[in-house]
Amino acid sequence: MKVKVLSRNPDDYVRETKLDIQRVPRNYDPSLHPFEVPREYTRALNATKLERVFAKPFLASLDGHRDGVNCMAKHPKSLSTMLSGSCDGELKVWNLTKRECVRTLQAHEGFVRGMVVRFCGTSFFTVGDDKTIKQWKMETPGYGEEEEPLNTILGKSVFTCIDHHQKEGVFVTCGQQVDIWDEQRSSPIRSFSWGVDSFSCVRFNPVETELLASCASDRSIVLYDMREATPLKKVIMNMRSNTLCWNPMEAYNFTCSNEDYNLYTYDMRYLDKPFTVHMDHVSAVLDVDYSPTGKEFVSASFDKTIRIFPKDSGHSREVYHTKRMQHVISIKWSSDNKYILSASDEMNIRLWKANAAEKLGLLAPREKSAVNYSQKLKEKFQHHPQIRRISRHRHLPKSIYSQSKELRVMKEARRRKERNVRKHSKPGSMPVVTEKEKHVVTVVK
Repeated sequence: MKVKVLSRNPDDYVRETKLDIQRVPRNYDPSLHPFEVPREYTRALNATKLERVFAKPFLASLDGHRDGVNCMAKHPKSLSTMLSGSCDGELKVWNLTKRECVRTLQAHEGFVRGMVVRFCGTSFFTVGDDKTIKQWKMETPGYGEEEEPLNTILGKSVFTCIDHHQKEGVFVTCGQQVDIWDEQRSSPIRSFSWGVDSFSCVRFNPVETELLASCASDRSIVLYDMREATPLKKVIMNMRSNTLCWNPMEAYNFTCSNEDYNLYTYDMRYLDKPFTVHMDHVSAVLDVDYSPTGKEFVSASFDKTIRIFPKDSGHSREVYHTKRMQHVISIKWSSDNKYILSASDEMNIRLWKANAAEKLGLLAPREKSAVNYSQKLKEKFQHHPQIRRISRHRHLPKSIYSQSKELRVMKEARRRKERNVRKHSKPGSMPVVTEKEKHVVTVVK
């Protein structure tokens, strides 16, 4: 015989403190809530509007350089440490928590072309216009000590970029050729060149650590394996790529920033065409960096704006700009996925939020759950016209707005011309070339 007993748990209805709100028992049966969807839609609309109200991405400006900032480097072990090099050869180490410069040194004569922190974080390497590679200690020298490099290597030509291996004491530089160096030796252990005049950028793969990729002046992107004697293959594009960045979560994917205002994401196994073309900038894209999650990347452009793209989307989800910011030369996404650092022509480094409307600081548990609930509602109703319109709306500088409008008109005119030519041509004589295939000339193996 079954005996039904009323059982109540005080935790379900008793307040934790007398200041807490009363707990209300809820029945989530859909038949009892006929207006649930309209109510959720209204909440999603309000959450979207509030997101635009609270979108204030700019946090701080780090000034102190006396010339345009040319390159930056993240510290692999410390979130608050960042390095920057300028066009007058000066190098600064910044403390981002205090937002101040903790160390300044004259690293090179002429431009500081590139810098990278060693994987263990104890030292860093710089290259400059004076044809030297210098290794410096990360700690500030003690009282009375000279600011001297640990090691200096004199090269035969100007180095334009440097990157360090993720696990070994090996680094790579590029200039007239791509050189792989051992930290203990003063001459390269391997050099690669493939009929190219010069290279602008070289990067180690953070996942498959033996792989490298470089951007060359003959409009090509060249792939290498450190264990091979010759380069693997290269893809030649219509216009030159300035920099590239590997996806830190997907071993074979990389994104390159191009002179034709676009960014291209490739799978290195299938270089015949990029699998995504990212368009929105209205001038040459100068730098690109991935978020540590690998889901998004940020790009810096000559058009004085920064844009954040989802890795599989053709258009940016966010655009940042200020009245004073000039051509953005270098960009970095912080290792905790919260901040973006941009370096521009007018001697400033700017700190931005990666998520423009995010509240900084500690959140109470109820605040966290409210934020998560709003986020889910926005995702649920993201394709509704009103919500989509509000969430996509951005104020742009007049010059960029008019330029993007002009580019849109030109693109539509080209499409219309192609359609008309195809319509009045012999069937099959004018094949349809997709947007992805248009920008690749050939793949050489």
